[in-house]
Amino acid sequence: MSKRVIIIGSGIAGLALSVRLKCKGYDVSVFEKNKSFGGKLSEFKLGNFRYDFGPKLFTMPELLIDLFKISNRDINKYIKYKKIEIGCKYFWEDGKYINAFSDKKKLIKEISSKLNTNENKLIKYLNKSKFKFELTRKIFLESSLHKASTYFSIDAFKGIINFFKLDMTMSLNKLNSKNFNNKKLVQLFNRFATYNGSNPYKTSGIMSMIQHLEHDLGVFMPTNGLSDISKSIFILANDLGVKFHFNSSVDEIIIDNKKAIGVNSQNKKHLADIIISNMDINLTYERLLPNIEKPHYLKTYEPSSSAIVFYWNINNTFKEIDLHNIIFSNNDAKEFDSIFNKKTVYEDPTIYICPTSKVVKNDAPKNCENWFILINSPHDSGQNWDEIKDTLRRNIIRKINKTLNIKIEKHILIEEVFTPKDIEIKTLSQYGSLYGSSSNSLMSAFLRHPNFSRKIKNLYFCGGSVHPGGGIPLCLNSAKIVSELIK
Repeated sequence: MSKRVIIIGSGIAGLALSVRLKCKGYDVSVFEKNKSFGGKLSEFKLGNFRYDFGPKLFTMPELLIDLFKISNRDINKYIKYKKIEIGCKYFWEDGKYINAFSDKKKLIKEISSKLNTNENKLIKYLNKSKFKFELTRKIFLESSLHKASTYFSIDAFKGIINFFKLDMTMSLNKLNSKNFNNKKLVQLFNRFATYNGSNPYKTSGIMSMIQHLEHDLGVFMPTNGLSDISKSIFILANDLGVKFHFNSSVDEIIIDNKKAIGVNSQNKKHLADIIISNMDINLTYERLLPNIEKPHYLKTYEPSSSAIVFYWNINNTFKEIDLHNIIFSNNDAKEFDSIFNKKTVYEDPTIYICPTSKVVKNDAPKNCENWFILINSPHDSGQNWDEIKDTLRRNIIRKINKTLNIKIEKHILIEEVFTPKDIEIKTLSQYGSLYGSSSNSLMSAFLRHPNFSRKIKNLYFCGGSVHPGGGIPLCLNSAKIVSELIK
């Protein structure tokens, strides 16, 4: 008889893990509090406009491909996607803009010509980022950092002997400022700290490897939107025989003699041999494991940044913008100080704009666009979010209009807004933190909660709040790590 597995939560990591364990012969059930799957990678409609709720950046599609490969299924029957020619378009208020081409040669030429940057310096920096990624990928992204066996490998040895080449002892901003004297370029490369909810003035210089995912490996987009990723994995899991229980919140993980033996859901006990939480790690302890003491670092951790998100139905199209767009703040040092130290949103914030209708034509009616606008913000700590979002709305409209030379407020038909508090409620991410803990220290990678419990047997964890972190690729890697830990 197959061993029974219960996964709590159907975010992308939980979905991917259900597929991996089903392929290994386990009897897998997924419990989800919401009426549907996907977590942050879900979708909704605002009138006749479609939106992906959360993540917009899709990199490393090979991690998705692998799920279908191990299942002996043709991925093309479940999802189609394509590489985006311009990974992101960067704007500054003074009229400067950069097209971040997926083609590396085009990218180098674009940056060097528009920002007056030495090509050789730029090539050296990009190659160094690639080197960091390839050197640490097996250790930091694809293995458990909390198992001794990880460090008795060739990959670990290579990492140790090249430690000082990883720039771990200096901040990302210091590294970028050391390499480039153009403030705009420093700001461009600093923004990659936000990919894991961190501060470039504090996070380690090793984080420069993040840009490699976008600038070297490329940015992709499913033909039906980002939520097609979670949808395709869900359908695959269903086809394989994974059992899903929606509208079924888990109230408790049942512990007997220091062993996880099941869950309580809606006053009913469900027994299993293995329990996995895809829920935020802090809320897992607080709500599902109330009698198990949190590890010390979870009591003292620094939550990652959150976001305020505007969803705008726009009755016009704008050739000025692409699929992914960044309008930079005029002072990123003050912006990050506001977010991480003053715990508020800076008056002149960096603005991310993503109208998926640029690629997914059915996401908006003809001659219209669906604007997803994200502003990095602090996590929720009791701020007056209604007041903050009203002020922010005025500031971002002013900044968008000035930078793009448009009058965007005339074209907003319907608006929906999510604050960090709203994000916490919808996704059960504590404090609305998008990535669990920040990476604002040298040891932060090692201080993420492991993918297994040190105290409770047969209890595991996956998703963006545990190792290796948040975002689509890391959550997919999280699922892979857990599947390999379970024997």
